[in-house]
Amino acid sequence: MTDPTNPKDGKAPPAPGTPAEVFGAFLKLGLTSFGGPIAHLGYFRSEFVDRRRWLDDRSYADLVALCQFLPGPASSQVGMALGLQRAGWLGLLAAWTGFTLPSAIALILFALGLSEYEDMARSGWVQGLKVVAVAIVAQAVWGMARSLCPDRPRAAMAILAALLTMTVPSAAGQVAAIAATGLLGWLSPSVPQTGGGQARRYPVSRRAGIAALLLFAIPLIGLPLWAATSGSSTIALLEGIYRSGALVFGGGHVVLPLLQSTVVPGGIVDNADFLAGYGAAQAVPGPLFTFSAYLGAIANGPLHGWTGGLVLLVAIFLPALFILVGVLPFWESLRHRTGIRKAMAGINAGVVGILLSALYDPVWSSAIHGKADFGLALVSFGLLTVGRLPPAFVVLLAGLAGWAMGMGA
Repeated sequence: MTDPTNPKDGKAPPAPGTPAEVFGAFLKLGLTSFGGPIAHLGYFRSEFVDRRRWLDDRSYADLVALCQFLPGPASSQVGMALGLQRAGWLGLLAAWTGFTLPSAIALILFALGLSEYEDMARSGWVQGLKVVAVAIVAQAVWGMARSLCPDRPRAAMAILAALLTMTVPSAAGQVAAIAATGLLGWLSPSVPQTGGGQARRYPVSRRAGIAALLLFAIPLIGLPLWAATSGSSTIALLEGIYRSGALVFGGGHVVLPLLQSTVVPGGIVDNADFLAGYGAAQAVPGPLFTFSAYLGAIANGPLHGWTGGLVLLVAIFLPALFILVGVLPFWESLRHRTGIRKAMAGINAGVVGILLSALYDPVWSSAIHGKADFGLALVSFGLLTVGRLPPAFVVLLAGLAGWAMGMGA
């Protein structure tokens, strides 16, 4: 019996796919992936490692570790890389579009006056969807721990990473955990030099990677100068949104203060409207960075409505795209070197620890408020792990169960 996580078992990597296939897979996730970036990574693993087998567990963990190091929305960057590897540049665009547009469209509609959605975040079906995120992340922790922490040293590193990220619950804590476990893996003689997983081929040359890094840096320098010399509120808004996406580590919740300081002091968005939009953003699936679409749609100024929403949506994700494409051609060759493989064995254990910490806070702490919530999470976990039902089906069942039981009301 072959092991799909072992690159030496003779199993060939999956055949290339099509942009349509990638779009369909990520659209389903964009419609059902509640629970924030850590939960998204659990959904991705269920869909692309377990179900579709686009890549093995170790390669997926390597990719997650890389995106945790980079600024920007880590789950969206993982999705972009998966789409790029599967179906080229159109695959990258298809992955981002499918995963991002459902929540972006919902938030733009909310900004345009659909006030009946104001109570969505407290509805029973949304509470059910938050609860099922607990089961999704628990399944990811369980599966990744079995393959990435099979011995005592790596299990200890995972526990260390969990303790670090619980003690310092921020992007800095995550980066510190990854750095510490990587260093321990590199220095420890008892950590095996694990294989790098299946070879991942990204259609990005080193020259293109360097160009992408330049494209990442140029707006960081050019947009503030343009805004200062022109005095344009529109350019200043674009500069603030791009900077927020370029300089934030840790995902959507960390970017909110940067966005608030960009749009509220100058009167582009009223603070009450900002907070109302943030509440609505909790009730939609997909990446929290799509909150920028709401801000663009409700903004006071030349950019507003559908145009403003879509422009700011692109502006906040562009730096994540540039930095990811810039490092991928160098990352794929580096991760197969002996020293890097030992460090990655430690980092992969650290990723498991980060997921374990996030399973408690914010996923568990924000979703489990009583016995009914815990029971629904337990049933969902059983359906995923024992029943092996598709995650999308379990998400639907949990949403219906939350509505039927009146959760969150």
